[in-house]
Amino acid sequence: MPAAAAGPQLAPHRAVYDMALERSGASAGISALTGRMVFELKGNACKGYEQTMRFVTETMDQNGKMSLTDQRSTFYEKADGRSFRFESDQFRNDRLTEKTRGEAVRSKGPDRLSVRIQSPQTQEKNINRKILFPVEHSIRLLEAAEAGKQLFSADLYDGSEKGEKVYATTAAIGAKRPPGVNSELPEAESSETLNKLAAWPVSLSYFEIGGQRRDGVPNYELSFIYFENGVSRKLLIDYGSFSMRGELVKLTMLPQQPCNK
Repeated sequence: MPAAAAGPQLAPHRAVYDMALERSGASAGISALTGRMVFELKGNACKGYEQTMRFVTETMDQNGKMSLTDQRSTFYEKADGRSFRFESDQFRNDRLTEKTRGEAVRSKGPDRLSVRIQSPQTQEKNINRKILFPVEHSIRLLEAAEAGKQLFSADLYDGSEKGEKVYATTAAIGAKRPPGVNSELPEAESSETLNKLAAWPVSLSYFEIGGQRRDGVPNYELSFIYFENGVSRKLLIDYGSFSMRGELVKLTMLPQQPCNK
């Protein structure tokens, strides 16, 4: 991704979503779920982006036992697409259960990725595929939407699952919604900036590359309304055995960092 890339520009912002259980199958063992997710994007198309997320959920199992999960992650992605650094921590009932640190670098062309993981255990590996990082992926998805495409497919590396997995993603992109769609959605604090923007309904499926599944069913699926500045509304996260919905409750547009000449 060139430093002064034309096309879609992601707006720095902080979005707060209230999460609730949408559906739960018998195998999920979940009878109730509430939570909150805070997503923040900073940076610009010249220097790169920092993306942070905190996702806290409280679940109750079928026996009435409560459990609190707190996921925290930070991504640093260079604008030229050459490197991606990731940090994540997961807590369960206030106890740290997983800590991941690592970096991925394109060292020998766009189809070769060198990954070094420092935690949970030191390891190095090469991925010989054309891979997109998370912000790259978002921009390419918006490019496809703006071009009127109905499908977008790309392999994604986001440092998830201890930095060990690569996902093949496929997005089904619905018809463009003209400006004004935001005003039709439930009221969210300071979200009126979206009223003048177009948006697309998107359903994004994640398939683990090299995984054991052979039934064509994704590992998980995200559905959302995607605005042209990169803000998402009407989230639905489907893990198969259960799903949860996220409603935007507060949006803060952050200062746009200018590109230095």
